[in-house]
Amino acid sequence: MSGTSIGLVMGVAMLTMLALRVQIGVAMFLIGAAGYTWVSGWDPLIAYLKNAPYGRFSLYDLSVVPLFLLMGQFATQGGLSRALFKAGNAFIGHWRGGMAMAGVASCAGFGAICGSSLATAATMSHVVLPELKRHQYKPSLAAGSLAAGGTLGILIPPSVPLVIYAILAEQNIAKLFLAAFVPGVVAAMGYMLVIAIVTRIDPGAAGPGTAKHSWGERLVTLMETWPVLLIFLVVIGGIYGGVFTPTEAASVGVLATGIAAWRSGGLKGPAFLECLYGTAKGTGMMFLILLGADMLNAFMAVSQMPQEAAAWVQEMGFGPFTVMLAIIVIYILLGCVMDSLSMILLTVPIFLPIVLGMEYWGLGMEEKAIWFGMVALVVMEIGLITPPVGMNVYIINGIAKDIPMATIFRGVMPFLASDIVRISLLVFFPGISLVALRIFN
Repeated sequence: MSGTSIGLVMGVAMLTMLALRVQIGVAMFLIGAAGYTWVSGWDPLIAYLKNAPYGRFSLYDLSVVPLFLLMGQFATQGGLSRALFKAGNAFIGHWRGGMAMAGVASCAGFGAICGSSLATAATMSHVVLPELKRHQYKPSLAAGSLAAGGTLGILIPPSVPLVIYAILAEQNIAKLFLAAFVPGVVAAMGYMLVIAIVTRIDPGAAGPGTAKHSWGERLVTLMETWPVLLIFLVVIGGIYGGVFTPTEAASVGVLATGIAAWRSGGLKGPAFLECLYGTAKGTGMMFLILLGADMLNAFMAVSQMPQEAAAWVQEMGFGPFTVMLAIIVIYILLGCVMDSLSMILLTVPIFLPIVLGMEYWGLGMEEKAIWFGMVALVVMEIGLITPPVGMNVYIINGIAKDIPMATIFRGVMPFLASDIVRISLLVFFPGISLVALRIFN
């Protein structure tokens, strides 16, 4: 059998394992090891495993992953989410649907110091959902807006999936963070626009707004968010000011977030140990998936499957945007059964060479890699709120058990329409994801 045929057979075997609920990291490692042995033999596999895991996990750039995860844990325990929502509500809570919009805005703000969509959705739901219920918002809009808003956690820098993509694509982490700013802002504004449209079509979807706050009151609530603003400016400003590397910035961010959480009393009792445990658990899960993906990618390399797939696409004469549409559809389908990190690790080694080998808007290799990363990340966001997996939906259902899963999925549908519009804009107007990069370059 050819390498491509073996790759297809092992791909079907891996999907079967996933259908049987085998953990994604384990499935990728076992399939990769079996495929590597099939193509190259047992001895080359042992030789690969002797050095490859150490080579991957000793990579300096990966140290940023547990640091950003710990930063998110401290931010969650420190009560910073409540201050963000309070400030957003003071500014726009009196608008029709304004409290739900404030929830989305606070998700964006929390994502700027967290880097995880699941943590953003869980933390903000604890804070915002009771308020939306108290103000008589329909459960579908209340839960749907927070499920969608939670996806901003992996787009607004710092973002753990962006770090992993940067390592796989061999791109600069700081440049990817910079490129994500405008798409992140566009995403938040799009979700707020959806809330405005929904509440005008169905006035009963949102309850009465809060009383309009004076500018003095607004400034007071804004000042209460100073730890978030300071942490964001120190981490992101330090990176682009040339003061820190991303890893050093993450270390400073952990220290600043930890101090803020300690000052607020959020690290009393077992809370500090819970932060460490949550970070260790998340890091272990990610590194297991990373190890499995490395084994699978090694098998694909020896089978020549990515190169043959890229050559096949070019020989078939498919247009670049036909190829991009196919990739987007595949990502949407994978998002129904797989988390974003697994999708990045599984697909980037296959899709990125194909994209780099095609012409898109006259972009250079680095620009194409960064642009594709933004497109892929936005599409992966959709997987967090689509059935049957939709991890953000499961998170919110676990917090608000009185809201049926079907109601939450129905509530996210208008936000999915916003995502589709945003993906189209990113594909046909790559400057949206490259404008900040070009300005600072």
